[in-house]
Amino acid sequence: MTSSSARPRSSGASRPEDPPLASGRTPRVAAARRLTRRPRRDDERRFLAEGPQAVREALALAPDAPGAPSLLLGTPSALARYAELVASARVPVIPVDEAGMAGLSETVSPQGLVAVCSFLDVPLSVVSAAAPRLVAVLAEIQDPGNAGTVLRTADAAGAGGVVFTDGSVDPYNGKCVRASAGSLFHPPVVRGAPAEAAVASLREAGLQVLAADGYGEADLDDLADAGALGKPTAWVFGNEARGLPESLAELADARVRIPIHGRAESLNLAAAAAVCLYASARAQRRAGQ
Repeated sequence: MTSSSARPRSSGASRPEDPPLASGRTPRVAAARRLTRRPRRDDERRFLAEGPQAVREALALAPDAPGAPSLLLGTPSALARYAELVASARVPVIPVDEAGMAGLSETVSPQGLVAVCSFLDVPLSVVSAAAPRLVAVLAEIQDPGNAGTVLRTADAAGAGGVVFTDGSVDPYNGKCVRASAGSLFHPPVVRGAPAEAAVASLREAGLQVLAADGYGEADLDDLADAGALGKPTAWVFGNEARGLPESLAELADARVRIPIHGRAESLNLAAAAAVCLYASARAQRRAGQ
């Protein structure tokens, strides 16, 4: 008599197993990891977009558009968490183990989802020819988190372009891309333009050039009250520690300080950029620009 607790016999059929996860040694994962280095990015004109927001914006592009992804990689947990986003991908999707994904991130807390994308920067002439009303120029900004945050803020303020000068961090740096939270894919981005040439080109396009300077002679509130911020404007932001080079600051129509009403010594770069860009955006909307 058979016990009711006895296990059923195996039918002999083998149970299909999940395919093994790709690792850091898998060729396509290893090739993607090499894009964490700028020389390789420059050679291949491809970069890594990490995190769900950046991946979402990349996947929204037409397949042949600048910035469009060619490959999506993710840990099983991330692919499951963002299943709807992954389902929209029109590119190969590769599940990768945790260690392999960690090698694709330039941040301390990887988000487990990375797209390999084509470069999307444009020549300076493209931005100038579009007659933008608001442009952010990053001159010798070195911190990728700051640069990405300024890019994100410029996008939110409705800027028609963001210029990374030749002395600034690479906009395709992993930390910069992540800090931009997908905004790298929105306004036209110029990469590696000579700073003085950028100022000259934007001025020729009809923009006034204002240099953010904590010791500037012009007060931001006074300019706003006088209606000066309603004009098409290129804001130039300098290095976090050194500020703007004197030769570049001299080319500006005005050096503008943000008034400090409390006891803080100053604002950090990203906060100052947000104040300046939004002051111009508000004035331009009021002026019907």
